[in-house]
Amino acid sequence: MSQQPITASVPFPRAAAVQLGLPQLRANLGRATRTIREKRDRVVAEVPDWEALRDRAAATKDAVIDQLETLLAEFERTATAAGATIHHAAGADDANAIVTGLVQAEKARTVVKIKSMATQEIGLNEALAEAGIEALETDLAELIVQLAGDTPSHILVPAIHYNRGQIRDIFAAHMPGFQGDSDDPARLAAAARSYLRQRFLEAEVGVCGANFAIAETGSLVIVESEGNGRMCLTLPRTLIAVVGVEKLLPRFADLGDFLRLLPRSSTGERMNPYTSILTGVHSGDGPARLHIVLLDNGRRRVAADPVGRQALRCIRCSACLNVCPVYERAGGHAYGSVYPGPIGAILSPQLTGQAAGANQSLPFASTLCGACYDS
Repeated sequence: MSQQPITASVPFPRAAAVQLGLPQLRANLGRATRTIREKRDRVVAEVPDWEALRDRAAATKDAVIDQLETLLAEFERTATAAGATIHHAAGADDANAIVTGLVQAEKARTVVKIKSMATQEIGLNEALAEAGIEALETDLAELIVQLAGDTPSHILVPAIHYNRGQIRDIFAAHMPGFQGDSDDPARLAAAARSYLRQRFLEAEVGVCGANFAIAETGSLVIVESEGNGRMCLTLPRTLIAVVGVEKLLPRFADLGDFLRLLPRSSTGERMNPYTSILTGVHSGDGPARLHIVLLDNGRRRVAADPVGRQALRCIRCSACLNVCPVYERAGGHAYGSVYPGPIGAILSPQLTGQAAGANQSLPFASTLCGACYDS
């Protein structure tokens, strides 16, 4: 089965027709999304005030949009006071130029990366490659996709379109030092760990995004499940974070609601295995230099739209993908967008314009069943 991504300019109906002709893809997606849905349903049922929690978080995000410039100024002030350096990027080209320049200033040829939708959105890996810099993905699913020469097909589980046999074959073909023919998940994970460990120790620059940025304290919050993020945040001497301006939260106290919502909705867990909160720099602990690139790339334009601004509430949990009958059958590559699924069909045209790529056809990626709204 070919897993090569469909060209972004292919209209959704035509791209989806190609993907629907891949039975292994449909089997992989169906099994994975059902598993995630069932786990999510169990842990959400444990929270008696779930809907009130969602409403409160939505109100917080709306308040962020209403006060965006004020909160950005506060975040810049508090983060700078804690030792971080703030950069502002109006668009993808600006952000890529800033990050590339910072890496070149460190004379680094490789950066280790935490999974980041923002860096995928701006095409950072490709921009770094043009400058002769290798961007190594360290999240297991992102690493699988990178080794395969593929692109992610899911917001949270980028390699959801592969089964473990296919992952074994990818490792055998593209991972230096991989030996054996087992597709046992524990062995595959151990192989990836061994491959990445030396790269972590050698890395001078780490690149990350952020799930949340706290205006009150200047903190970045990164949640993950594997521990690779913790390695990227603590081992390199220089850390560069690319953060969408909508990731702000006003106060540290606001974080609790989102840390209850995100893991349950994304991975079906009560809490994330790793939650890192990074505030500035500290002698002898973590990176010596922290650069935060605050990314607009259309977000202010979306915030000015009285209806479209609701899309900026998204915390990238991917619950809407896992309940969507269209996504489950067609997969993420059919959308021709970094952000696939229901939220991608809404957000992508707003960020990059209805005429860009396949955006104009994304309204066809819906049955109007409303499952995403309830997720």
